[in-house]
Amino acid sequence: MRPVPPSGPDAPAPGSPKSSDADRARAPRRALRTRGGLLLLEAAVAFAAALLLPLLARGFKLNPLNRIAQVSGLAAIQLRFALVGLLFIGAVVLAMRLRGGRHFDLATRLAAAALAGLASGFVAAGAVVALLGTPWPMFGLNGDSGRIVEWAHAVANGLPSGSPVYPPMPLYTLGYYAEWFHGGNTAYAFKDLQILGAAAFGPLVYLAWRMLLSPVRALAFGVVPAFALIDSYKPYSQTVLVLLIPVLVAMVVALRRSGTEGWRPLLLKGAGFGAVLGVLFLTYSGWFLWSAAGVLFAALLYFPWKGGRLKGAAFMGSALAAFLVVAGRYLMVMLKEGQTTKDYNFRFDNFTDPAYYLMWRTDMPGKVGDWPPPGEFGGVGLFALVTFVCLGAAIWLGLRKPLVVTIAAMFISAWVMRMYIASHMYETQTVQLYTRTNNQLLYCGLILCALVAHLVSLKLAERRTASGATASTEGAPSAPEDGAASAPDAVRTGFPGREGAVIGTLCALLLLLGTVSSSMSDRYMPAQDGTYRILPWVSHTIRQQDGKCPKFAPKGECSKDGDQSWLSYIR
Repeated sequence: MRPVPPSGPDAPAPGSPKSSDADRARAPRRALRTRGGLLLLEAAVAFAAALLLPLLARGFKLNPLNRIAQVSGLAAIQLRFALVGLLFIGAVVLAMRLRGGRHFDLATRLAAAALAGLASGFVAAGAVVALLGTPWPMFGLNGDSGRIVEWAHAVANGLPSGSPVYPPMPLYTLGYYAEWFHGGNTAYAFKDLQILGAAAFGPLVYLAWRMLLSPVRALAFGVVPAFALIDSYKPYSQTVLVLLIPVLVAMVVALRRSGTEGWRPLLLKGAGFGAVLGVLFLTYSGWFLWSAAGVLFAALLYFPWKGGRLKGAAFMGSALAAFLVVAGRYLMVMLKEGQTTKDYNFRFDNFTDPAYYLMWRTDMPGKVGDWPPPGEFGGVGLFALVTFVCLGAAIWLGLRKPLVVTIAAMFISAWVMRMYIASHMYETQTVQLYTRTNNQLLYCGLILCALVAHLVSLKLAERRTASGATASTEGAPSAPEDGAASAPDAVRTGFPGREGAVIGTLCALLLLLGTVSSSMSDRYMPAQDGTYRILPWVSHTIRQQDGKCPKFAPKGECSKDGDQSWLSYIR
């Protein structure tokens, strides 16, 4: 019996036997457009969520210099954070229950993106509360804040900045933003960018890790460790670090696959990585120096030596060309001027054990007792032991994975550079910012700890899949295509369903990110204690440009430079 040909509007036209081949050729492009559209939707949700809490915090009625008011403000932000986060998690639960879970993956994507945005939005909202009633940025015109404001005003007016080696991107961004929104007042504009920079931290980190991991894993294993470094004072430097690591890892992964890529996507992808790295280099260049040796090692290790050498070289060449187009001029300045630029400013951490990097007390540590804090094992604390054990476990479980090897190499590279610079400190009487490697070492270590959980979960998923396949050959129903075990398989293998794992993880991350964000926000609540709390305190004591004092100035008093008591805490 001859089969009946398909009919209807979707049936192939008579005489076009190759229409199925054309459909198969278009399928990858349709899938790429779909993935791109979903990623844009995630980005939109993440950035919208990041702006929500700062906008709501602007309406708070409280005195930010009063400790009870600060606690109330943090609680008010936490309440809104939790309620909005629970709404997104509730949407995931509904998506699991409705229409056979058809939209569960979409709801999960949006919930993960929203939590990333809400978390950094929490810190930005804390900065809003800390600066209520004053137009000045944190620290006003003192310290780094004052220099950045001055240099940005200069470059916005076509003049050279005060330091040719200082990254130009923050200065030009501040200068132009001030021209557009504050009539050229770079001081008042810097307050906005401190808040907006903190808010953008979470969405940017989440999107960077989405190049490598699924939504929930990007949130758990990339975004959460980054929140140990979020900063409202100069948000751009830490943001570059937490973006640079996933971008460089993704570039090494792409290099490894370059031997089988088509020429056009290969060159476009290489140019894209080069351009992104150029923008990051223009924003803050220090992390590049401390990461260079590790990334070079990973690139040589994963270069397609056996097949595709020409394509590998073309990929790296296109990346280098794009990088030079974007940042070549600044790179030449760094190579020329960087040799003569010396950092003679000895800070608190320059007098402590150079092997201790697990917590940074900042340049303004306040009153400090024993430092580093004494540990249980030969002076080393439990957190350090866990970090080192996880580093070894991550290398053991992921020795063949560029994700693990590249991050471990960057950790080792920063460690070696740290010790090299510190070992010459007495001879040269220069610091060269080596203590800033604290942040890279800590972030890489935290990521490696998180990746242990990631790699173990992958191993468990493989076992579950293998168990499902065995059960299927024995006549039992096989696991669904999305990897979630069916109810009989879950009972038989002891693994819970994927949906429950996703919802439970999102609930745990909501509480974790809310707690961490509250702590990092509290770090900048105004106080006269010599820590970073002095930064917003000073902002409330500086006379405004109209001659009046800020709304909550202590006793209604202010001055041109503000409260300078912080100087007594500098060693």
